[in-house]
Amino acid sequence: MDRKEIFGKVDHTLLTQTASWDEIKEICDDAISYGVASVCIPPSYVKRVKEYVKDQVAVCTVIGFPNGYQTTETKVFEAKDAIKNGADEIDMVINIGLVKDRECSKVLDEIKLIKEACGEKILKVIIETCLLTDDEKIRMCEVVTEAGADFIKTSTGFSKAGATFEDVALFAKHVGENVKIKAAGGIASFDDAEQFIKLGAERLGTSRIVKLAKNQEAEGY
Repeated sequence: MDRKEIFGKVDHTLLTQTASWDEIKEICDDAISYGVASVCIPPSYVKRVKEYVKDQVAVCTVIGFPNGYQTTETKVFEAKDAIKNGADEIDMVINIGLVKDRECSKVLDEIKLIKEACGEKILKVIIETCLLTDDEKIRMCEVVTEAGADFIKTSTGFSKAGATFEDVALFAKHVGENVKIKAAGGIASFDDAEQFIKLGAERLGTSRIVKLAKNQEAEGY
């Protein structure tokens, strides 16, 4: 698999609390140069980033990030506001406590409402696999499928661990045919990226792949 194909599946990401405009602008420039799928940045930068990149690369942002325990109404507002500001793609975090409470119907309802707010824009649902059992992950595959979201995503990159090969393989077995897979967090090499793609990932959330291509130290998300 050549690097161009890998870059085409990357959501080039900068979500650290200290992210400055100069840093955001740099990843936008890199995203355009390397032909990535999107640039994933904090909601507060969406409008400025959209004005900067125009239609040269898709703009992705995060909702309910990173813990997912905001109210549904808050997440719906966040999604609508991000789209109004120019976001092309939304990555939302589920309420993990509801999964632990076995109230998955509430998770389903929330995803449906956020997908409705997104309209034709892409919605990716982060389930934070490192905090779930395999049974809970399988149930979330079913919920995300039923809710009509576009992607199921492994991780925020802000919890105990990121994507694993095992979780992406599990998703591939249990998610519906209309739902794609995004592996995110801890993708540290081109070999890792290629393996995730072979297992079924259509998107890779990472800051490291472009850094590797630029011969920079590959730290971060």
